[in-house]
Amino acid sequence: MKRLLLAAVAAIGLSAAASPSGAATLDTVRQRGTLACGVSTGFAGFSAADSRGEVRGLDADYCRALAAAIFGDATKVRFVQLTAQNRFTALQAGEIDVLFRNSTQTFLRDASIGLNQGPVNFYDGQGFAVRRDANVRDVNGLDGASVCVAQGTTHEVTLGDVARARRIRFQPVVFERVDTMYQAFFAGRCDAMTQDASALAGALSTAAQNANDYVILPETISKEPLGPFTRNGDDEWSNIVAWLHYGLVEAEEAGVTAANADEMARGTNPVAQRLLGSTGEFGARLRLDNRWMLNAIKAVGNYGEVFERNVGQASALRLQRGPNALWNRGGLMYAIPFR
Repeated sequence: MKRLLLAAVAAIGLSAAASPSGAATLDTVRQRGTLACGVSTGFAGFSAADSRGEVRGLDADYCRALAAAIFGDATKVRFVQLTAQNRFTALQAGEIDVLFRNSTQTFLRDASIGLNQGPVNFYDGQGFAVRRDANVRDVNGLDGASVCVAQGTTHEVTLGDVARARRIRFQPVVFERVDTMYQAFFAGRCDAMTQDASALAGALSTAAQNANDYVILPETISKEPLGPFTRNGDDEWSNIVAWLHYGLVEAEEAGVTAANADEMARGTNPVAQRLLGSTGEFGARLRLDNRWMLNAIKAVGNYGEVFERNVGQASALRLQRGPNALWNRGGLMYAIPFR
């Protein structure tokens, strides 16, 4: 009986956190005049400050695209930097409106913390970085190694799962902040460092004194589907966040770019016309301007442009599209149709 009562109290508390103001999130954002967008404390390629202090990256571009969709102005966003430990509680408490923070989607995160998982906007996998001169060729070669890992991440759990499954031993060295973890790894405190493979590539390109001294092992040990999180109980807001992603992917497939979006809106392609608000009332169904996706695409480009600029061949990370390519080009990116 006591357990049931505690569970009920916890559920009530979680429900209250899910709607901190009692109002729809879209209304709250509009009244405030800015979007509060949760991002990382510094992941190259996803959300990290550039030389001018501007937050750049794939996640940051999604924040800007959402602001442009709501306000017609991509600058009306406030970036809230969050650690792996406090990212979900910040969303539950209403400190942010949406979480775009290279966060892995899992069963437990979907079913037990009062949050809604949006569509996957980056397919990744957990990998390992080691010193090149260590001559480690695969994960089994790390038996007995000390491994730097960030606290509050799926990487901690997967590290233990792999050790048990392969009957090898890791010595985890756990860090609350990733910047501290990078400093420790590159200072030689750990034999290896584990993170999403994309984050490892970013760390080597930006935090290592000499990136050539290190190598990322070719093997990944997990599926890490990354995407946005919103609070449960606000379907309208969750739909806006979800359809923003689908719109960016649909734009790439239809050939709509930041440079030609206005021209495509005046064209005859029916998919582009619906997407860009020239026909239909798709924006109005979400209580947005019918040009919401036109504004978003003009602000950041289509999904392919966002990818290439931040993590692809035009970036310091130089990642291949791989599973993040469009479905008709050998990848997994597939937009639900705008019709």
